[in-house]
Amino acid sequence: MSKKAFGIDIGGSGIKGAPVDLATGELLAERVRIATPQPSTPDAVADTVAELIASFDIDDDMPVGVTFPAVIQAGVAQTAANVDKAWIGTDVDALLTKRTGHDVFVVNDADAAGIAEMTFGAGQDTSGVVLVVTLGTGVGSATFVDGRLVPNTELGHLLLHGDSAEKYMASSIREKEDLDWETWAGRLQEYFSHVEFLFSPTRIIVGGGVSKKHQKFLPLLDLKTEIVPAELRNEAGIVGAAALARHEQKSLKKAAKKAGKTSDGKSDEKSAKKAAKKAAEKSEQQAGEKEKVKREAAK
Repeated sequence: MSKKAFGIDIGGSGIKGAPVDLATGELLAERVRIATPQPSTPDAVADTVAELIASFDIDDDMPVGVTFPAVIQAGVAQTAANVDKAWIGTDVDALLTKRTGHDVFVVNDADAAGIAEMTFGAGQDTSGVVLVVTLGTGVGSATFVDGRLVPNTELGHLLLHGDSAEKYMASSIREKEDLDWETWAGRLQEYFSHVEFLFSPTRIIVGGGVSKKHQKFLPLLDLKTEIVPAELRNEAGIVGAAALARHEQKSLKKAAKKAGKTSDGKSDEKSAKKAAKKAAEKSEQQAGEKEKVKREAAK
């Protein structure tokens, strides 16, 4: 199987994508960006995603990873941030797979950025608990334990001063309130100290557009935990989604083969894909349990 996949990053204002070389984490072509349709209903966005993919000459069997600004469970959007509320309850995996003709795998946008950093960026080869926190309009987060993603963590909504932390220390708040770097760093100190106490992480990776100016605020923080800037920045969503898509497609093929079924997914595609996903998840869970037993035995 080729180490290539297609990544798409869906945002409130734009949908961007490109094929990715998963041996290096680099884009194989200049990314294409299309404005997010308004209103951003499921049908309208699905058409735009299909249009974006069609603008590239890629193989029919290339998997497609898609970031989505929502809590995603088994391919279904449970929330909707910066997109139409009609997405809530929509099987995004099934909709985009049917509309594009490709195997599509959807992931929370912050989780995708985290996957990119863990695979190709500042989180490579880091064990223990790693937190990837993106500072932007809000605060996104991705949590990893020994390299394994704990999906849909929403650490921007931890309570701080009686409200969601992001309403106090997001990058947008710094701009809105015209805070100097030192004052804003003080707010970040409160937040990251709280996170550090709760999770005892090995490393914290800070992303978002403001991470380009990390020298203005990260050195002002006093934490026990190593805190570093993200490396992939604007391409993190595309790269992370593509990496997830290839991993998921590979897992599905293995699960389908083990079950003695074909993996083309053309007949009863939705149920076959869900069944294979369930088998793959069970296999990964069993592998994790075996690894835990080994670590306990080694103590």
